[in-house]
Amino acid sequence: METDNNSLVRHFNIKRVSSSLAAHDVDTVAAEEPLAIRVIHWFKDVRRTEDLALTMRTPGHDRELVAGLLLSEGIIRGSADLSALRPLGSEPSNEILAELSKGVDFDAWRLARNGFVSSSCGVCGKRSREALAATPSWVSNDSLPIDASLIEKLPDLLRDHQRGFAQTGGLHAAALLTREGVVEAVFEDIGRHNALDKVLGWSVLNHRIPLHSGILFLSSRSSFELIQKAAMAGAPVLATVGGPSSLAIETARERGITLIGFVREARFNVYSGEGRLNL
Repeated sequence: METDNNSLVRHFNIKRVSSSLAAHDVDTVAAEEPLAIRVIHWFKDVRRTEDLALTMRTPGHDRELVAGLLLSEGIIRGSADLSALRPLGSEPSNEILAELSKGVDFDAWRLARNGFVSSSCGVCGKRSREALAATPSWVSNDSLPIDASLIEKLPDLLRDHQRGFAQTGGLHAAALLTREGVVEAVFEDIGRHNALDKVLGWSVLNHRIPLHSGILFLSSRSSFELIQKAAMAGAPVLATVGGPSSLAIETARERGITLIGFVREARFNVYSGEGRLNL
């Protein structure tokens, strides 16, 4: 294996077979490494350090990943809740430390009970829906119309930024766009949850939360966890190239999120919140 300066990919010597003919070649694949996340928080004026999670991710933009993960899990509400966010040891590092501001409630036992494991492997089901309902999240009543023509263009707008996918075919992408179709942020990761967390973390670190006027677009299918993350960020619209799960649709309808699926070839399906679209 050889390491590329691009943290998204790695190179491997392989044997490629086509029409029963084999030849030695070099393949470019998506990088995947563990990231240990530790949290410093205050408890009764005592400063404590605890291990939060070990998650698998594509290296790069780890600060954004952790900030987005903390937002998605309801630990922080915005940049003011973070005092520091830094790698541990020399870079590149597979450990990162998040220091919460004094007064931010950090309940490790609650996270454990709610099934917090990693951003690449969320937990679906009734317990998670109840946990989301009980967690304060941004609510967007925004009803400004979005042109259907913009939704149709989303795959092309995203494709122009998928450098890692073009090399490997193995990375998901998530993007934040304005209603005018301006791409504000795009991140790629081997995990679709991670890619979205990186976008949300970028939004936290750039003081953009809540995302009341933003459109989130992903190259993957949509699941409950992605709706949960959109709700925690206050994003009114989530669109995906793939289809949604039943729980994603039910949760989007409960949370007032416009959910759009199968965005491809100038067509799409609207599963929730069609009132925001100018059709």
